[in-house]
Amino acid sequence: MTPTPREALLTIRRELAPAEHDNRLAPRIEQGLAPLSTLAELAGQQYRILRSDRRSFLVLAARCADTPAGGYFATLADGESLALTALTAFAAACGLDQAALPAREPLAGCQAYPGQVAWLALNGEPTAIVLALAANFAAWGHYCAITARALRRHYGFSDAACAFFDFFATPAPELDDEALAVVTAGGFDETRLAEGRRYGRLLQDYELMFWNTLADLSPAAVADPDPGLGLA
Repeated sequence: MTPTPREALLTIRRELAPAEHDNRLAPRIEQGLAPLSTLAELAGQQYRILRSDRRSFLVLAARCADTPAGGYFATLADGESLALTALTAFAAACGLDQAALPAREPLAGCQAYPGQVAWLALNGEPTAIVLALAANFAAWGHYCAITARALRRHYGFSDAACAFFDFFATPAPELDDEALAVVTAGGFDETRLAEGRRYGRLLQDYELMFWNTLADLSPAAVADPDPGLGLA
């Protein structure tokens, strides 16, 4: 018996949820042990990811312009724009000004995720993409919540500097409801469920690759933008 879209989404989230120790950077940030240079690199890599994902979601919105999925993907693109604005304050707290963000070199392990989203924008089945993204957003939001708390507690960052992570950490049940409505309207079946699970597994793997690539950077590998800035 084919599960309902809500049951399918909950199942995929449960199946693909990373184990506690899969993300090697989040615990370091949570304990205030990640150097500022690593946080700055996170900002630089996110700048590229947000810009890429925004374009990918706009492509998907155009592909699905005559279906409910079009509005969903347009909403995601708008969210990337809001996050990109909020990223500026976080980057500044890490010592990166607006000009420095696009100058950061892309790291392959960090940019694999947006590369997959771009592939999905051109090749993916829209209903399955919605399932995969909705499942992945839960893990991303969890890591953002950890980071937002730690930036205030250990690094002394202001609310403005934490707004980027607050944005993604804030639960958005209405977005889940919209995703489920899109999946239902798209003709949910076992084939789309299997494809959504496949897309979701790749996105979760690339999500962890992003964090662990940053975790593997030694302090010497990423130049601190301002050696005078330290942990609070």
